[in-house]
Amino acid sequence: MQGDLTPRAGQWIAALTGAGLVVVSNRVARGGPGEPMTGGLAASLLSIVEHSGAIWVGCSGSQGDGRHGNASVQTLGTGALVTLDLPAGHYDRYYEGFSNSTLWPAFHSLPNLMQDSQGDYQSYCEINALMAQALHQFRDRNAFWVHDYHFLVLGAELRKLGIDRPIGFFLHTPWPPLALMKHVPHHGELIESMLAYDLIGFQTEGDRQNFLASVGSDLGLGTEDGGVISHYGLTRCQVFPIGIDPDKFAQHAANSSSHSDVAHVTHGLSGEKLAIGVDRLDHTKGIPERIEAFAHHWSKNPRTISLLQIANPSRTGIQTYRDLQDSVGQLVADVNRKYGAGDWTPIRYVTKSFGQDVLSGLYRTAQVGVVTPLRDGMNLVAKEYVAAQNPNDPGVLILSKFAGAADELDTALLVDPTKVEEMVCAISTAIAMPREERVVRWRAMMTKIRQGTVHRWAADFVSQLEKSRLALVPGKAVSHDGEVPSGSKRREADEP
Repeated sequence: MQGDLTPRAGQWIAALTGAGLVVVSNRVARGGPGEPMTGGLAASLLSIVEHSGAIWVGCSGSQGDGRHGNASVQTLGTGALVTLDLPAGHYDRYYEGFSNSTLWPAFHSLPNLMQDSQGDYQSYCEINALMAQALHQFRDRNAFWVHDYHFLVLGAELRKLGIDRPIGFFLHTPWPPLALMKHVPHHGELIESMLAYDLIGFQTEGDRQNFLASVGSDLGLGTEDGGVISHYGLTRCQVFPIGIDPDKFAQHAANSSSHSDVAHVTHGLSGEKLAIGVDRLDHTKGIPERIEAFAHHWSKNPRTISLLQIANPSRTGIQTYRDLQDSVGQLVADVNRKYGAGDWTPIRYVTKSFGQDVLSGLYRTAQVGVVTPLRDGMNLVAKEYVAAQNPNDPGVLILSKFAGAADELDTALLVDPTKVEEMVCAISTAIAMPREERVVRWRAMMTKIRQGTVHRWAADFVSQLEKSRLALVPGKAVSHDGEVPSGSKRREADEP
């Protein structure tokens, strides 16, 4: 199937699963273009649930006593959102502890930031088990789709409860190289538990290969065409690059010129070009390195460009994140003091979230988009920036070669964000790039973005998950396209 998939793809997903898909993630979104988005995962799943009739189950952000009755339900388009209060006794160690102080830095190749406190892993497993118990009420629905590193072992917990429906898992972050994964406590147990999933999806081929290397090293299991057979049965590992809804961003951008927030943020520009960076305040996003690169540029070329850096504080319960917030704020102040003038501030630093309607307008206003993480699973800001551009006069995307998006958006200016001179060169090139070249590069990127929308991503994953209703006899292989060869047998599950 070629080309873009509109929200009608949600109807396709519903048809494939009999309107019986259960989506699971830690973070959720509640809808509306003006609602601030807290991350690419939540924004991506929102559109899927609204159009597919799926049930989306996630964490409420509040802590309770762990009883399943502490849940709220609300309509979300044709679907529904169910949020649970997780027990206070385990939540901090699950979320701020093992998830974000151990797994997150390890998966982003930052082992120096890893912290492992006694009991964190146990709490992580306890929360996964409690989530499985809450999901048990949906055991008669047709499939489960679990998202991200917060729930690596959830599939195994669901199997313990006797759930035999197809269960898929998608990792939004990178999967680290084998040498780094070895630093994660209980890494062998985590990987073995993940094989309870019928289908595991990754952002890039490199992530998939890293995972399969871990399977071979830790469990001694062989793989064939991305298939792994364990005591759970067959697990297929495939690549599904996540996308966006480009038409939605283009529409928001075209209608944003009169938006008061866009006008407020961009007020005071006096002829210089504008670059934009939009990130959570996270060590992986390369914000200090980006600011240093612009400072080097301004040391030789003052007032040629301003930087609008939107940096939404996150995980403020973790000390290293509070330290990062303080250090970035101080760095911005130092650079503005050194290179600014009475009527010009080099960096416009905003620490609040914006909805997609405002962001798309800011993207279109900026002549340069700067997406330079040190490591990222995909980074949808890169795709959002491109989709929001004026087709006749598009901006230039500077993109880290260590973001998953670089595999697709290869006509961006690709950089190593840790190399200052490389970054400075890209900034200068972007400022001076003629319109004809900008249009050629933009069209190439938009072609790929339209071919890989968020609706196409979801439909492709769910379509492959449907094939997981067929399990293999031990010793049989599965083809890379998901076709099941002769000699296979069905999982003992009801047909849809």
